[in-house]
Amino acid sequence: MKSQNNITPLMEQYIEIKRDYSDVLLFFRMGDFYELFFDDAYLASDILNITLTKRGKLKGKDIPMCGVPHHSSDRYIEILIKKGINVAICEQTETPEDAKKRGYKSIVNRAVVRVITPGTILEDNLIGAKKNNFLMSINDLRGDISISWADISTGKVITSSTSNDHADSLTGN
Repeated sequence: MKSQNNITPLMEQYIEIKRDYSDVLLFFRMGDFYELFFDDAYLASDILNITLTKRGKLKGKDIPMCGVPHHSSDRYIEILIKKGINVAICEQTETPEDAKKRGYKSIVNRAVVRVITPGTILEDNLIGAKKNNFLMSINDLRGDISISWADISTGKVITSSTSNDHADSLTGN
């Protein structure tokens, strides 16, 4: 069934979620695939070298679409992150059976469960264990500077402190 905007409830759901995540590529879970639509589809299909197709129409124009299998999405996400593109993962938060219990024409609820950026990668296969991946924190407390570095690849943590006057020596500046 289509809405007054002549789009399906599924596409309305996508547009509503995308509105809150307009600055990242939205991997929108549909069964066994993550689908991307509109400008996200153009960008992802170009960078990932995957087929650009279409799904439905909006205001008489085809809606561009591409997708990747969810079970192999990590390798596609890795490519996007290396290109400096952040990714929001939107999962189905209920089964199709649960949606049907809410009503005959109900669509599966979805929500963004994670936004992946170079600074939020947790998966070992995306981090790259052969190189250091440091996070640094700096605390300035009444003229004393404390700095800590944590290598998220190895778990190694380094801490140091100095006076404000000598802080440049700790950061290599």
